[in-house]
Amino acid sequence: MKVVHTIEELRDQLRGQLRASFVPTMGNLHEGHLSLMRLARQHGDPVVASIFVNPLQFGPNEDFDKYPRTLEADIAKLEERRDVYVLFAPSVKEMYPEPQSYRVQTPSDLGNVLEGEFRPGFFEGVTTVVLKLFSCVQPKVAVFGKKDYQQLMIVRNMCRQFQLPVTIYAHETVREPSGLALSSRNRYLSDAERAEAPVLYATLNQVKDRLLAGETEPAALDEFARNTLAQRGWEVDYVSVRKQLDLHVPTAGEIANKTPLVVLAAAKLGATRLIDNLEIEL
Repeated sequence: MKVVHTIEELRDQLRGQLRASFVPTMGNLHEGHLSLMRLARQHGDPVVASIFVNPLQFGPNEDFDKYPRTLEADIAKLEERRDVYVLFAPSVKEMYPEPQSYRVQTPSDLGNVLEGEFRPGFFEGVTTVVLKLFSCVQPKVAVFGKKDYQQLMIVRNMCRQFQLPVTIYAHETVREPSGLALSSRNRYLSDAERAEAPVLYATLNQVKDRLLAGETEPAALDEFARNTLAQRGWEVDYVSVRKQLDLHVPTAGEIANKTPLVVLAAAKLGATRLIDNLEIEL
């Protein structure tokens, strides 16, 4: 595996490569990330991964400075698996040699709801760095995880509207046996919090069960899930039943007509904010 730190080195490694498959990450790699790279290998060659903690997507009160940076351990994991040909690990100065005044703005009905409501500017930072990384790598395909469901949809829409020649593949969320979605932030959980954390996914499954049993009022379902978590000490940002198509709130009639749904959630357990989602086919 080649490890490069500059855009010039990256382009030298990829010169003449027309089928590159790309997996962008922020590092602190776990089995969820590694599964993305296995999927990438099925759809292109060579596989390129990036590790870059992007300051544009962190708010002023978020954890940019303490976000885990484990480059040496990440390199060891990638070399052991041998799925990745080039790892691009740039510095902030390399990616942003000057203030990034040109940015990709997301539509308000998708970028300012759910995660966008609670993390203003987050998706603008995500889309800007993804577009920039696509420009550097020029991949044929890119792979993202479904755990970041809204992000996946926004990146897909960006590629479509800008006519980017990149096919986006989605990998199912990788979970522990308890149901807890793998996340770099899980390392912040105490033992007691880690034992409680699977309740988030369990609550999403309770929402699914109620929908399958015939409930059709999304507001009531959202309230049930929020109350379930709050009563156990979670600080809930949102739990919301949405349409898979556009993440708009479904009507009772759309639920009755079996519109494909997804329930998304974000909540804090102690100081650690966890997100998760569950697709629902009625």
